[in-house]
Amino acid sequence: MTEERSVQELRLGLYATPARAEEIKRRIEHLLCPDPGHAPPCPVPWSAMLLGLSTQEAREAYPELLDQAEAERHLS
Repeated sequence: MTEERSVQELRLGLYATPARAEEIKRRIEHLLCPDPGHAPPCPVPWSAMLLGLSTQEAREAYPELLDQAEAERHLS
């Protein structure tokens, strides 16, 4: 039986500078489409977006990530 396609969302929280986050986004885009010059369409249509979160938004969405970053800051 073939499954129906639908939109799936993969979220990834990063604790990084905006420049580093943009570089990581570009690498992920390359994984999804290693040949950006190919004729359309992509076998798996996709879209990527980078959002900067306020401290409160980040605390609500990724509390464990901020806790980990804080703990690692004290190790250095």
